[in-house]
Order: sequence, then C-alpha cells, then structure tokens
Amino acid sequence: MAAKLANFGKMLLRRRTLNNDGEESRFARCLSTLDLIALGVGSTLGAGVYVLAGEVAREKAGPAIVLCFLIAALSSMLAGLCYAEFGARVPKTGSAYLYSYVTVGEIWAFITGWNLILSYVIGTASVARAWSSTFDNLVEQKISGFFKASMAMKVPGGVLAEYPDLFALILILLLSGLLAFGVSESALVNKVFTGINLVVLGFVIISGFVKGDTKNWNLTEEDYVSFINQTNSSKTLKVEEEFGTGGFAPFGLSGILSGAATCFYAFVGFDCIATTSEEAKNPMRSIPIGIVASLLICFFAYFGVSAALTMMMPYYQLNTQSPLPEAFTYVGWAPARYIVAVGSLCALSTSLLGSMFPMPRVIYAMAEDGLLFRILSRMNERTKTPLLATIASGIVAALMAFLFDLAALVDLMSIGTLLAYSLVAICVLILRYQPGSLNSGNLNSSSQTEKLVELVGGEKVAVSGADSADEYDMDTEDRPLHETFTVKLLFCPSGKNPTQTSGTIVYATTAIISVFITILCVILANCLNELLAGHAGVVVPCVLLALLCAVCVIIIWRQPESKEALTFKVPLLPWLPLFSVFVNIYLMMQLDLGTWCRFAVWMVIGFAIYFFYGIRNSTEAARSSQRKYEPALQTKSPIYMGANNDDSDMEVGSSP
Repeated sequence: MAAKLANFGKMLLRRRTLNNDGEESRFARCLSTLDLIALGVGSTLGAGVYVLAGEVAREKAGPAIVLCFLIAALSSMLAGLCYAEFGARVPKTGSAYLYSYVTVGEIWAFITGWNLILSYVIGTASVARAWSSTFDNLVEQKISGFFKASMAMKVPGGVLAEYPDLFALILILLLSGLLAFGVSESALVNKVFTGINLVVLGFVIISGFVKGDTKNWNLTEEDYVSFINQTNSSKTLKVEEEFGTGGFAPFGLSGILSGAATCFYAFVGFDCIATTSEEAKNPMRSIPIGIVASLLICFFAYFGVSAALTMMMPYYQLNTQSPLPEAFTYVGWAPARYIVAVGSLCALSTSLLGSMFPMPRVIYAMAEDGLLFRILSRMNERTKTPLLATIASGIVAALMAFLFDLAALVDLMSIGTLLAYSLVAICVLILRYQPGSLNSGNLNSSSQTEKLVELVGGEKVAVSGADSADEYDMDTEDRPLHETFTVKLLFCPSGKNPTQTSGTIVYATTAIISVFITILCVILANCLNELLAGHAGVVVPCVLLALLCAVCVIIIWRQPESKEALTFKVPLLPWLPLFSVFVNIYLMMQLDLGTWCRFAVWMVIGFAIYFFYGIRNSTEAARSSQRKYEPALQTKSPIYMGANNDDSDMEVGSSP
C-alpha cells in the first residue's frame, strides 16, 4: 500500500525535462520587443481603466481607488519580475504552466494551466461585455433596452446577466478568426489600437486634472444627503452602503484592500507576453523588457485616470457601467464623452485581443504535453497558429460573454490569476537555489558544461563518453556535493555552490513557509479589526507565524545560490518572491465565499479531466515508462541523478 502511494505521489510530482538543443519551434518567430510591449499594454489597459475604475470607486474604495491600483500594481510588478526571470530561462510557449511543470511537478502545472485558462476565458468574456456596454452607452442604451424587453434572464443568484449579450458573442468570434489568421497581422492591429488608446488616456488624465476639484476627495455626509434630496426625495438613504464615512477613504482600510483584490484584475494582461516565447525574435531579451515596461506604463495610466475620474465627480454619483463618458458630461464637456467612448472601444479591442491571444497557446502547450486532449495541439501549417485551440477557446469565451455577468466573473478571474502568480514566484525561488541548469534538463549539476559530472566527497567518477574524469578536475569548493543532512546545514551550508541537499532544504522550507503565509493571510483577512484593536487571541498567533516565517526566510537566505548566467534575474532573493506570494495570497483571501465556491466547481472539473485523462496520457508518463525499461549504460562508478524527474534511480550514463 505504501509503495503504491509513493508511486502515485511520484506520478503527480514528475517534472518535465527541457531539451532545447536542435528543437525547432512550430510557431513563426515574428514579434519584436515593441510588439511585446504593445501586446502587454494593449491587453492590460482595457476594461480595468474604462469600466472597473468606476465600479471599484463607487462601491468599494471611493477616491482611495488610487491606493487600490497602487497595491494591485505592486503585486503585479512582483509577479512580473518573476515572470521576467522565467522568460529569460525558458524560451518556450506555456507561460506559468510550463514554469511550474519544470520546477514543482505535473499536478501543480495542471492546476496552474487550468487556472490560466480560467483567467483568460473570463478576461475575454468580461472585456467583450465591457465593449458591448460602452457601445450601448453611445447609442443611449437602445441595444440593452431591446434585449431586456425581449430576452430578459431573471435567474436568482446574480451569476447570469440580465440579458444575453449577442453583441459580445459576435465580437469574440470575429477576433478569434483574426487570431487564427496569423500572429503578425494580429500584432499590427494591436499596435494601431494601443497607440489610439494611449492618446485617449492622456487626454482623459489632462482633462481630469484641469476640470477636477479636490473637494471631491473630501466629501461629507451632508453632500450625499443633499444629492439624494435633489435627485429623488423618496429614495431611502443608504449612507453606510453607498456613501461610507466620506473623505478620501470612505469605506476604510477593508474597502481599500477589497478594492485592490478586484483592481488586480486590471493588471492581468502582462502575462500574455510570457506565452509568446516561441513567437518572439529574441525571447530571452524581449520578454523581460516587455513585461517590466508594459507594467510601468499601465500603472501610470491607471493611477492618473482613476485620480482624474474621482476628482471630476463625486464617487457616489459614478456610473459603474460607463464612468468616463458620464464624468465628462458632469463637468460640462459633453462632446468629449464621444471622443472618450470611441477611444475606449479601441482600448477594449486591444484588451480583448490580448486576453484571447495567450489562451489558445496555453491550451496548446497543455494538449501537447498530454494533460488536455491532444487534438487541441494541432497546428495550422500555413498560419503557424494552434487553430483548433483558438476556435475552441473562442467559442467557450463567447458563450460566457453571452450569458454571464461581468461583476460575477471578475473576482473569479482574480483568484485563478493570483494562484498562478504565487506558483511562479515559488518556482523562481526554488530554481535559484538548485544545482544545475534548467535548460539542460538536469537540476543536479552546477552548470550546463558540468551537467554530467557528479562528485561524491573528493572522488571523481567516470562519465559516459570520457575515458577519465581528470579533464573535469575542479577545485573542491566549487563542486556540487552529495551531503548528509544535518541541522547545521540549515544555517551554515558547507560550500558556495548549491548541492542536492541544499536544494532539497530550499524545496522543503519553501513548502513550509507557504503554509505559514497562507494561515497568516487567512487570519489577517478575517480578523484585521481585532488585530488592530490588540486582541491577544489574534495578535499572538500572528506574531508566532511571523517569527516562523522569518526563520524560514533566514534558512533559505543562508543556502548557496546558483551562479547560472541569465539575461534577467529577480533581485532581493528570497525576500521579493516570498513577499509576492504573501501579497497574492492575501488578495485571494479578500475575495468572498461565493467566488471561492465557483472556483471550487472549476477545479473539480479540472481534476476530473486530469485524473481520468491527463495522468495516463501525459508525455512525461510515456517517457517515464520508457526509461523504466531501458537498460542503463554502465560506467566505472555509477552515480545516481536524484532530481531528474521522478526517476531517482537513473544513472548518469542513461538516456534522458
């Protein structure tokens, strides 16, 4: 029984081996660094800046929405740096899914990929509905009025929309056709629309600061009561629900944090850059630059637009469906609302294109690895695009846009993305302390040139293809050693280079600190007021967890770091990745119970696919079976490669 459980555990945690030598990409390498920056900016500056800003300011944060975007940007930048390092490491299609697969194992890779698909599908659907809503506002709600009258969907629970959005469905299907047609054509359309978007946002920011009034950042209850009396004297006052307490942060710290969790959705687009590794001309340079540059541009745009919006009109009067055009009408610049509305359609088009672009590529990567149905990995030879994956993902997203409500989808998208970002940060942390090169498929050696050399103590071993190990003679201090674990190694490692033991210490410590961080975030999310009030029942567990986390950080920090040369590395290890994990998990805990229930349903569907299909049809499963029955090549001194996938008994000379 124990042996069966161990084998099952190995199946779940088997890792994909990267072998890039001589492997030709099936995609067309046609994207420049500017294309990637435009793709990141275009996919990010869409519904978040034109629709979500009004919703969060109106219902959760008020003028403090600028702080919501700041917190969300911080979380995204931390995740973006981790993505940038992986983009420099792994020039392959798959984004966070592939990063997890080569680092922490198959089950985590599937969870990551499945959640990325969720994020992209919901991103596409919600942006399409935002596009439809903006256009509907231009024609004075005639489209929505017709559908509400003839096809209303009154379903309790708030998940389905008020009416089926046929406009959004057609839009997604048209853009799916554009993506299937070719990458370079899609990139050109994206650059044109992104340029128009940035010009419009510049106009909004400047106009907002010219026509805005800082008094709207310090409103009182009297202002709200006066507004209600002027508009509808019979309306019941809902001061706490609609107004809060007034001032800059009317809904308090909890409102800011809850708003930040939703605003995180606005920065999701940058990770689409990581899926273009096999379509970029120089991925190891272009992907890190594209991610960092696009996030900086987007942050300044979000911060400026949200500040301008909340200064132009009181937050409790904002239109949650189309806030910017209404704000210009409020300040007396009615003609400008049409300029903004047309510009927002361009922005939402690029955002929609950016949401749809990575979705079929993640599906393609998972299908090619056998974790999803392999038919989805078929590539069109003429356009060099995953045609079936593009069509299938477009149809699913179109149906979601047709039926579901934007507000119900946004939080579900955030939870999937935050989980994926957390796993990427953990993977970066683990890899930086492992011996070996990721691209060589071997995490047991100190560099690519030494990937077949293992040393035990001071002894040399023979390597397949070499008559003697003398040519590999090195200074003992620089050798990757097999050490016997002792408590001393936690704080005082024996060498300057990573070893299998030090790598295992980092693996285990990272898993432990992830559990501590999760528990701490649950307490902070549910008992923040008690913590601020100094209740011992909350303060003591938080302090203990913080101390345990600090010990884990010190243990990881003391381990020797890999000296592998990369075009980009995450700075401030291990602090930055761990802080990214903390912020991401805390934002996840801010989401409501209904979101977690919908997320659980999605994961149940995913696990059904994995355990009934993926675990048996995985490419790595076939490779493991093949290696199991291959005779190992004999060497003079057999040494085992303990961390190459799940085959810990494989010899140095055996076939990978």
